[in-house]
Amino acid sequence: MSFVVARWIVGVFAFISVVHVYWAIGGKWGSMAAIPQLPGEFASGPRPAFKTSALGTFLVALGLVLIALLVCMRAGLYFEPVSHSALQWGISAIALIMFARAIGDSELVGFFKKVGGSRFARLDTLFYSPLCLVLGAGLLVGAWG
Repeated sequence: MSFVVARWIVGVFAFISVVHVYWAIGGKWGSMAAIPQLPGEFASGPRPAFKTSALGTFLVALGLVLIALLVCMRAGLYFEPVSHSALQWGISAIALIMFARAIGDSELVGFFKKVGGSRFARLDTLFYSPLCLVLGAGLLVGAWG
């Protein structure tokens, strides 16, 4: 695995994890731009598609750190490199999840979402979905490169 790709992937996942920890401990900055929004009914405007909990947000942060650790193990960053096929397939499965996130659920997230016009929808099209696509490709390079 290219050390440059591995370090970039680990850095991105670690940064996103730190942001989730910030939200889990009560931080509000940027949180509304990270939750998909449903179109508003009547004059109420758009509303969040779901309510997050501190525990759920912390678990997402933990999962993101675990992904970064798997990449570190595979690439030999901070650890001896691990070339076991289970690790390759595990990282590949995560890459497929990232690709699926980029494509979307056909409703609220991804390149083919139907609900648009919200701050989240704009950021998802311009930043979140392309980032997921690039992370998925990077994970595949990391798993098999």
